[in-house]
Amino acid sequence: MRFDKKYITGLYPYIVVFAFIFGALIMFFMLKTMTVDHEELEKMRKSREKTDVDVEPIRGNILAADGQLMASSLPNYTVYIDFLSGLSDKGAAARKPVTKADSTMWAKKDSLFHAGLDSICMGLHDICPMMTAGEYRKYLLDGWDSKSRYYEICPNQVLNYIQFNKLMSLPFFRLMTINNSYRYMVGLAIYPRNNRMHPFGTLAKRTLGSLYGAKDSARSGLELAFDSVLRGKGGKGHRKKVRSVYLDIIDEAAKDGSDIVSTIDVDMQDICETALKSKLEEVEAEWGVVVLLEAATGDVKSIANLDRVGGQYVETQNRALSTLMEPGSTFKTASIMVALDDGMIKYTDRVQTYAGVYSMYGRLMKDHNWHRGGYGEIDVPHTLMYSSNVGVSRLIDEHYHNQPEKFIEGLHRVGIADSLGIPFQGTATPRLIRPGSRLWSKVALPWMSIGYSTQIPPISTVTFYNAIANGGKMMRPRFVKAIQKDGEVVEELPPVVLREHICKDVTLRQIQTALYRVVNDEQGVGKRAGSKKVSISGKTGTAQVSHGKSGYSGREYLVSFCGYFPSENPKYTCIVAIDKKGTASGGGTAGPVFASIAEQITFKTTVTDLSVAQDSSSVFVPDVKNGNMSAAGKVLSALGIGFTGGEVPAGTWGEAFVADGALGYHASHYHPDSFPDLTGMGARDAIFAIESRGMKARISGVGTVVSQSVRPGEKIVKGKTVRLELGQ
Repeated sequence: MRFDKKYITGLYPYIVVFAFIFGALIMFFMLKTMTVDHEELEKMRKSREKTDVDVEPIRGNILAADGQLMASSLPNYTVYIDFLSGLSDKGAAARKPVTKADSTMWAKKDSLFHAGLDSICMGLHDICPMMTAGEYRKYLLDGWDSKSRYYEICPNQVLNYIQFNKLMSLPFFRLMTINNSYRYMVGLAIYPRNNRMHPFGTLAKRTLGSLYGAKDSARSGLELAFDSVLRGKGGKGHRKKVRSVYLDIIDEAAKDGSDIVSTIDVDMQDICETALKSKLEEVEAEWGVVVLLEAATGDVKSIANLDRVGGQYVETQNRALSTLMEPGSTFKTASIMVALDDGMIKYTDRVQTYAGVYSMYGRLMKDHNWHRGGYGEIDVPHTLMYSSNVGVSRLIDEHYHNQPEKFIEGLHRVGIADSLGIPFQGTATPRLIRPGSRLWSKVALPWMSIGYSTQIPPISTVTFYNAIANGGKMMRPRFVKAIQKDGEVVEELPPVVLREHICKDVTLRQIQTALYRVVNDEQGVGKRAGSKKVSISGKTGTAQVSHGKSGYSGREYLVSFCGYFPSENPKYTCIVAIDKKGTASGGGTAGPVFASIAEQITFKTTVTDLSVAQDSSSVFVPDVKNGNMSAAGKVLSALGIGFTGGEVPAGTWGEAFVADGALGYHASHYHPDSFPDLTGMGARDAIFAIESRGMKARISGVGTVVSQSVRPGEKIVKGKTVRLELGQ
């Protein structure tokens, strides 16, 4: 069949006109979009793409010297549910379905929510037991009926990472992980927040520092000193609405913070805190401080600060760094060192102390034994050995009275008055009054020489004594030795030498000899800081506490002992300072704490080759304390010894015995409601046995349990305090 062209020809004009009009309309709407509608379209774009949001980095960890976690950031979560999620904007505004799609979604959401409600409520009770499953059911149904858009799943409860994962595994809520449509329908709003955790509890709390809660802003300690390293760098992102679902778009990823490796030794910190706390409780002191330095590097291995708060001793402030105090007789070492180094006195010089009382410009200078007749004439080392106020003050005043500035310069030269440059906010700088100031008087020099009219923080005193232990080289106290990223060291922070030599070599040897005699001579005032297990050198300090304008009213004393061990090859330097009311002395109060710390740390750091101590025919049987036999069995197996009868079942407690040169044990079976016999146990096992029964432990002494305040077999009373006395 032939096609007649006349039927087509007549349509050409209409086609051309239609195409022209269509093209003109396209151009019109394109120009309108670019001009007239531009502002409205830009508003629509911004409504779909929210303002920029910050992407928070994960804060770095603080590690102990051996890599153990001391502070770490773990996420916490607050979770809300929008019961109207999934509805169109009109439906959400009307709080009911208004379209067919709304009705379909609502029916599906209603079915899934109510089908899983019982399981959800039982799961919530397991996660957050503050409410019963029945109470959770009523609580959630109230939210559903009210069509709340911001309803907290676990009211007033912050979820940790484990709890959050359990929540997300519950029926209905787990639909969040399937796809975006389900995620939008369920409508959970999740607000994560980093929470700073301390695996060792309050150990070294003030040194580690703290954060301002949810702000993640450092407020003190290492957290503040190394905040820029730990914090990392925040990223940038925005939220964009895609098909009714808001998505988080990351524009610039956050850079997580680096870890810092501290110099703190967890075991040494525990030893120092335990020894200090035991003494503070015994003498009912106001507060106490212990600082332990590694002699060669200045590394702070332990720093304990305990204040009495409501009958308990807790860390509230870093007194070791921030508290300016009159050091008392520990300062005499610096005074004698300056005079020896300046050549003003010789080691063999003698000074008359009379009957222990001497008038210094109208004020009486007294020795602690003045009521027993004093020391008479003594030589220079005995002024330190006896801690003679009269002897030291007379030596210094006689040679520096007309040139006191020379003595002050000498104190700066030996480093006792140095600003240490420690990167902790609030670290105090030593204060020495100078001639010409309003506080200077005729008696200022002699009283300064024995540790009054000066303000020295404990960290400065122990740093000075550490220089004596370290052959005259003064090291800056180091708190952090490295910065790590993903387990790799990115920066070493080496030890810093403040002074290569604080005095002449001959002066140093003379001071070291005098400090050894203070502790080890039968008449030395520091003999109670001595030990049969480790040689100790050091100096006692006793100073009456000044109360500002009230002066030295009342009987409050700051007692201390500062020294190093072992004397022949010093490894560690330590200061113990205790503030208490009533009669006290540095040797009698702080000295035993120092000795206990020195013995325990020496034992901890001494590695013994057992093969050296036995011949080929000997049988070595270690002394095993009562307590956790399964744990003891693992240690013995590692030593190649073990209990007779093979491996000890897990959780077995009892007491060990020796028979025919072999180790055995008797298992103990305690009734869960009666208190066990802890005699012969070490402190760790005894405390575990007490606290696992809901009771509190308070210990004194060193060694194994020799007595307990609750008799074996007594009924357990949760919350009751059990007092244990340890002995050798």
